[in-house]
Amino acid sequence: RRRAQVDKGSKGRAVRSEQAQIRKVADGLVKVQVALGNIASKRERVKILYKKIEDLIKYLDPEYIDRIAIPEASKLQFILAEEQFILSQVALLEQVNTLVPMLDSASIKAVPEHAARLQRLAQIHIQQQDQCVEITEESKALLEEYNKTTMLLSKQFVQWDELLCQLEAAKQVKPAAE
Repeated sequence: RRRAQVDKGSKGRAVRSEQAQIRKVADGLVKVQVALGNIASKRERVKILYKKIEDLIKYLDPEYIDRIAIPEASKLQFILAEEQFILSQVALLEQVNTLVPMLDSASIKAVPEHAARLQRLAQIHIQQQDQCVEITEESKALLEEYNKTTMLLSKQFVQWDELLCQLEAAKQVKPAAE
């Protein structure tokens, strides 16, 4: 029996301490609210700010635009001002519409199938370009060799021509001397 009374007493004290803490928090919140109210009533700028916040919330409302209706005459002016642009866009859209069947053609749909072949052809093309560079370098080397050989032959022919001229001149000098 004594134990039950002790347990009951300790539970009662715990409940009372919780209630006391809740009262302290509530009293603190009331004090903060009163202080903010006093500040707001004393300060004119804060009042103006509160009013502007309300206006901002009103302007940020998505339905605000719908409430401010643009007159039909203004809408007509916007459309007439953009008439040429709208007509050009219509022409382009019609052109796209006429070209849509080409996009659905079998040739366009077969493009993924041809990707592997295109890759192979690209590799062959690169190999052929490399071969072309090699052949060009070999041809250049052969032409340089040909030019050197031609130059040497020309020099040799010039030497032989000079030698032949000297021999002919020597032969003509001998009969005249006899």
